[in-house]
Amino acid sequence: MGGKCPSRKVKKRRYSHKTARRSKFLLKGDDAVYGELQQKPGGEMKEATLPLDEDLPGMGQYYCLHCDRYFANVSVRDEHFKTKRHKKRVKQMMGPAPHTQLDADLAAGMGAPDNGLKLMSM
Repeated sequence: MGGKCPSRKVKKRRYSHKTARRSKFLLKGDDAVYGELQQKPGGEMKEATLPLDEDLPGMGQYYCLHCDRYFANVSVRDEHFKTKRHKKRVKQMMGPAPHTQLDADLAAGMGAPDNGLKLMSM
């Protein structure tokens, strides 16, 4: 009568393979994407303007600027444009500017000191 207790739960692996896959292609922050959108009118990029890159899906030709994602082909990218996640992201990027590191520093009191008006010294 040996072995493990039958009521003991088997521990599952807690490592998420999906998380590791996501971190393979680092995404830009909201403020960086917002800055790019302000520089480029129109938002959507054309395939001819992107350089070829073997390391990216679809040779780096099919890109969503709002979500900062590359896609394998046109049909997958077009399906992505119809998703709720993409539409939320577009709406978020069309709104007010997201917070930046400068905003966080100023809120924490680490910005430039404000000593008031400079008085004339005599």
